[in-house]
Amino acid sequence: MDTRVLTVNPEHPDAAALADAARILRDGGLVAFPTETVYGLGANALDASALARIYEAKRRPANDPIIAHIAHRAQLDELARDIPRAARQLAEAFWPGALTLVLKRAPCVPDNIAAGRDTVAVRMPAHPLARALLLAADVPVGAPSANTFTRPSATTAAHVLEDLDGRIDLVLDGGPTPIGVESTVLDLTGDTPVVLRPGGVTLEALQAVLPETTLAPRYLAEDGATDAPGQLLKHYSPLARVLLFTGAPAAVRARMRSELDALVADGAAAGLLLAEEDLVMLDGLDAAVAHEVLGCEQDLSAVSRRLFDALRALDRRGVDAILVRDFGRSGLGAALWDRLLRAAEGRIIAVDDP
Repeated sequence: MDTRVLTVNPEHPDAAALADAARILRDGGLVAFPTETVYGLGANALDASALARIYEAKRRPANDPIIAHIAHRAQLDELARDIPRAARQLAEAFWPGALTLVLKRAPCVPDNIAAGRDTVAVRMPAHPLARALLLAADVPVGAPSANTFTRPSATTAAHVLEDLDGRIDLVLDGGPTPIGVESTVLDLTGDTPVVLRPGGVTLEALQAVLPETTLAPRYLAEDGATDAPGQLLKHYSPLARVLLFTGAPAAVRARMRSELDALVADGAAAGLLLAEEDLVMLDGLDAAVAHEVLGCEQDLSAVSRRLFDALRALDRRGVDAILVRDFGRSGLGAALWDRLLRAAEGRIIAVDDP
């Protein structure tokens, strides 16, 4: 099929473009659109056939659930049952925003949005274009990230087209996404709230509302049964092999430089993902060594905005391996660690202080 692209002002979206996209969604088609986290690939969340098209277009395994996006809180009661008080508290505190709640699924919701399980993942996005589209469509919209399965998520319309051109109906280009990593997924179906995927809403913020909230991400094989999106070990992965280093920053920089030198000596094309504080590693290196600067490590929001774009940029330069370090485990650091660990397929190089 021909994938159309409509460039839309995200703050003041064109009414005709919204009507076009809403009609496609109601008719069972696929529309990619920006949220505050990443671009989503949307279909009518109440249409099993439309949801099946998402799995087909993304080449996504049927065991990986899809998040339903809603425009107003009344739709939560349409999609979920036995909604606990905690869900109302969290919706009051964080919606619209980058928080997905896993709840018991209502009978009207198709099985394939939840990979056949009795749960449903729901969020209300804050991005003005996403909200305008959801209101125009007047149906909840199932929308995983708008990329080929296991690839880095799309944070621009160009990323969507890299992966999905010719396989979806429409892309609404609303510019780059402001957060750059996916939503936090919080399971409320058990005795205590559990973060299954850290994301745009931090654990610390959730604990300020529900102190009993814990963090327990899962790293499952591709054929593992998942009850929420984003739990497979191989995810957000570039074509290049990712080597993830963890430890004290100075010791990590020295080890990364040593590994880089060894790769180059072996004739491999290596790339670096760096914080501004890591630029000292480039001293004495050939200027042609591929690298991308994510931002200052004191501003993890800037790092998160650049992460997926930088991974894709190094792929385009044809590197064989990408070396990157972690950014801690607190605040947005937890989401960055999760994405990098999955991009590296669990390959971690722990560096001890000298």
